[in-house]
Amino acid sequence: MKLNHENIKEVKNKLIYPSELFINGKYQKSISEKSFENISPINGHKVNSVSFAQKEDIDLAVKKAREIFNKGTWSNLPPNQRKKILLKFAQLLERDRLELSLLDTIDMGKTINDTFNADLPTSIDNIEWYAEIIDKLFDDISPSSSEYMGLITKEPIGVVAAIVPWNYPLWMAIWKIAPALITGNSVILKPAEQSPMSAIKIGAMLSEAGLPDGVFSVLAGDGPTTGKSLCLHNDIDCVAFTGSGEVGKLVLQYSGQSNMKRVQLECGGKSPNIIFADCANLDLAAEASAYAIFGNQGEVCSAGSRLIVQKEIENDFIKKVSEISKNMQPSDPLNPNSFAGAIVNTEQLEKIDRYVNIGKKEGAYLEVGGNITMKDTGGSYFEPTIFRNVSNDMKIAQEEIFGPVLSTISFSSFKEAILIANDSQYGLAAGVWTKDINKAIKASREIKAGTVYINNYEEGVDSTIPLGGYKQSGIGRDNGPQALENYLQVKSTWIKIT
Repeated sequence: MKLNHENIKEVKNKLIYPSELFINGKYQKSISEKSFENISPINGHKVNSVSFAQKEDIDLAVKKAREIFNKGTWSNLPPNQRKKILLKFAQLLERDRLELSLLDTIDMGKTINDTFNADLPTSIDNIEWYAEIIDKLFDDISPSSSEYMGLITKEPIGVVAAIVPWNYPLWMAIWKIAPALITGNSVILKPAEQSPMSAIKIGAMLSEAGLPDGVFSVLAGDGPTTGKSLCLHNDIDCVAFTGSGEVGKLVLQYSGQSNMKRVQLECGGKSPNIIFADCANLDLAAEASAYAIFGNQGEVCSAGSRLIVQKEIENDFIKKVSEISKNMQPSDPLNPNSFAGAIVNTEQLEKIDRYVNIGKKEGAYLEVGGNITMKDTGGSYFEPTIFRNVSNDMKIAQEEIFGPVLSTISFSSFKEAILIANDSQYGLAAGVWTKDINKAIKASREIKAGTVYINNYEEGVDSTIPLGGYKQSGIGRDNGPQALENYLQVKSTWIKIT
C-alpha cells in the first residue's frame, strides 16, 4: 500500500480507538472501573478514555500468565510451532499496518509517514527475525573429561513485564515482546499512558495469530501506579524497561525490594556526533546530523543531540545544518508529506521550552528556532532549534532534553573530541565522520557508547544489531541474538557417566 491522503482519510474515518485492558485473551475494563483521558497532541482533543490498570488487575494478569507458563502450553511448545504463530502475527501487523500507524500518530503526534514507512515495517521485520532465529539456536555441551557430561541449556525465565515509552509506541513494544515471547515466556505489556492504543490493539491480534490465552496481557496505566506495581510484584521474573534514567533507577530499586527480578534497561542518552574536518562529504554529514536530532521531533533516546565539530569547519558546517533545518519544520502529522509532527504532550513541550531558556541564560547563542509554534492548532509543536557556542558543562549539553534542540560544541584535536564525547553520564550512541579509517576505528574504540555510527547516523540499522548503552544509558541489549539473553535462564546439568 502506498500512503496518500485518500487512504489515510478512509481508514481514519473507520478507526476504532482501543481502550480496555487485555487479560487472558479478552478485553475488559479495570476491576476498579478507573480510567484516564487520552489526549492527542495533534490538536489537544480527547481521543478516548482508557482503562487504568490497578494492583488487582495486575494480580489477575500475573496469575493467568503464571498459570499458563507453568502448564507449559506456550513455554514447552516446540520452537518451530512458536515460530509459526509469531510469523502469523507479523502478517496481521502488515494487514492492519495503516490502522496501527494512525493509532500511534494520533496518540503521540509523530507523522503518519514515520509510523507507516518506518515504525511498522521495522516492527514487522523484528517479529519475523526473532521467529526465524528461534529454531536455529542450539544448547551446548561443556568440554569435560570422559567421566562426565556437562549440558548447558537455556530455559524461558517465566513472566516478563515489558514497560515501554511513548516515542515509538509499537516499535519499542515489539523490541521487548518479540524476543520474550519467542523464547517461551509469558509477557505483560505496559505501554506509556501517553500512547496506549496500538499496544492494546495487538492483544487481540496475537490471539488471532494463535497465541494461547493468558500468555500476553496489556495493562495501560501510569508509572507510579501500574508500572511500580509490576516492578514490585513478586511473581514477575523480569522487567524490561525503556525510558528515563530517573525511572530506570527506580526499577532497579523495586527489583531489590521485591524478588530480585532480572532487569533490562535502556535509559536514554546525550549522544555525541563528531564531525572531523577531513569528512569526505560535509553535505551528507550535515543532512544526517540534522535528521539525527530533528527526526521524530527529537524525541529519540539516541538522538545526536551534541554536534561536536572541528573548529576549521565549524561555521560553514553549522550553516549547512541550519539551512537544512528549514525543511524540517513541524506540520500536520496526518499529512503524508510532513517531516515532523507534534511533541507528545504539553508537559514535554514546556520542558523543551524551559531548556531553551536555560541555554540562553547559560550564554549559548541561539542560531535557529527556539519557539513553540502552530499554537492555533491547539496541539504541541516546537521549532527545530540550534545552539552554538555551547560548552560541554552547560545543562543543554549534559541533560537529556528529548526534543528538537541541538547543542553544537567545537574542538581542535582528536583527543579533545573524544574527551568531550565521553564527558557525559550517558553512553547510548555516537557518530563519527571522517575519511580516515584508522581515525574512525580509533574513535570507535575510545568512545564509551553502546553503538558508534561511522559516516552515518542510525542509517539502515536492522534487527541483527544489538542496541543498548554504557554507563547510565542502561543494562542489557535490545535487538540481535543478544536480546534473547534477557529472557532466558542458563541451566547447567552435570552428569556422571558410569
